[in-house]
Amino acid sequence: MRPPAIEANQSVTASFTLSCQSGLEGQQGTGMRGENLPRVSVIGLGYIGLPTAAVIARSGMQVHGVDVSQAVVDTINRGEIHIEEVDLDGLVQGVVQRGLLRASTEIEPADVFVIAVPTPFHKDGQHTPDVSQVLAAAGSIAKVLKAGDTIILESTSPVGTTEQVRDALAAARPDLALPGMTHGTPDVAIAYCPERVLPGRILEELINNDRSIGGITPRCARKALAFYKRFVRGTCVTTDARSAEMTKLVENAYRDVNIAFANELSMVADAMGLDVWEVIRLANRHPRVNILSPGPGVGGHCIAVDPWFIVNGAPEQTPLIRTARGVNDGKIHHVIARAVALVEANPQAQVACLGLAFKANIDDFRESPARLVAATLARRFGKRIRIVEPYAAGLPREFEGTGASQIDIDTALEDCGVLIVLVDHDVFKSVPLAERAGKIVYDTRGIWPDQPLPVDEAVELRRAG
Repeated sequence: MRPPAIEANQSVTASFTLSCQSGLEGQQGTGMRGENLPRVSVIGLGYIGLPTAAVIARSGMQVHGVDVSQAVVDTINRGEIHIEEVDLDGLVQGVVQRGLLRASTEIEPADVFVIAVPTPFHKDGQHTPDVSQVLAAAGSIAKVLKAGDTIILESTSPVGTTEQVRDALAAARPDLALPGMTHGTPDVAIAYCPERVLPGRILEELINNDRSIGGITPRCARKALAFYKRFVRGTCVTTDARSAEMTKLVENAYRDVNIAFANELSMVADAMGLDVWEVIRLANRHPRVNILSPGPGVGGHCIAVDPWFIVNGAPEQTPLIRTARGVNDGKIHHVIARAVALVEANPQAQVACLGLAFKANIDDFRESPARLVAATLARRFGKRIRIVEPYAAGLPREFEGTGASQIDIDTALEDCGVLIVLVDHDVFKSVPLAERAGKIVYDTRGIWPDQPLPVDEAVELRRAG
């Protein structure tokens, strides 16, 4: 039988839920109630880790960032950034110059450790979650961990990962009492608090969005809560770690299912010769209908990946989530088939693929359907394919040897007779009809509703679909 203290910790969801509004005014740069500000270590300085580290540093805390890439570390220490995000460059430059943020490849002692490393799935055909980087981060923290420290996992993770972090720390540091594994007061606090931010608005949303903070125990949740109150204005709600982990997965699976409906509807509209954008516009006039916009698929490290974590944890109970993933992945192949038919029907035309990122106005190409579509066309049609991606200095490696080249939007409008819209970047939206006149367009994002489509071409596309 488990000790009573451990048993009690398994049902913390019902026993505690705290909600508080963070009061940043007058708090930044100072301790609370005379406390000294904690030293913070952020492990993983990517799309989430670097903005998080910078926001924490702006509140006045000393932040040490850790990353496996020496190039990333050197870039940050120069006050520069290696990712594209609105206003991040100025923030990083400022906190580095003030001595509040520095980076290295080695872990150092701190009071709060924030883990923000990738959690992909294995390419094993089963979409099995890969939490090896999280556990590696826990292993590095164990080397410098001391009594009184707080460890917070922010990486999107399968349910139970925070407990795996606790178990890894317990194995590496038997000298410390870990939460949920002792009758007495634990030496450290361990919690889970996922980000829920939108690329392009990360800095704003890190501060203003509500946060779900799940502790291994209620005491752990309160410790993490005190930390987030220093720089988060949004409402912070505490729960248990497993519920917080599931909440993050549910949020992204919800989005995936709703996008799948829109993407499936777009394929139905293709088969029936309908304008899906017109159908959605009219349907959304219903007061209780809000259909999302379809696209060439679903990308990014979150929505395209996280639903599989739920499926992996409960495969018999998740037919809807699994089907939604299949629909959204299938939309990519539907777009490829239509694009191939269009290129083959116009053998003399140069073809511009507009966009490689997984969403508009960012430089994040992870799991991007646009990237897969463009690369597939490049391998098939070679130098006829031109890539327009304003957020990339060069083409990804899968384009090497294909003959495809990167051009800007102005060159595409001058030289290419076929335009395939894969990403709704603002620069593409700004192209007026006059500059698209006479072009053959396949618009997967619906950014040019005024683009006329010749009747015979529409018939060919419907056949391909």
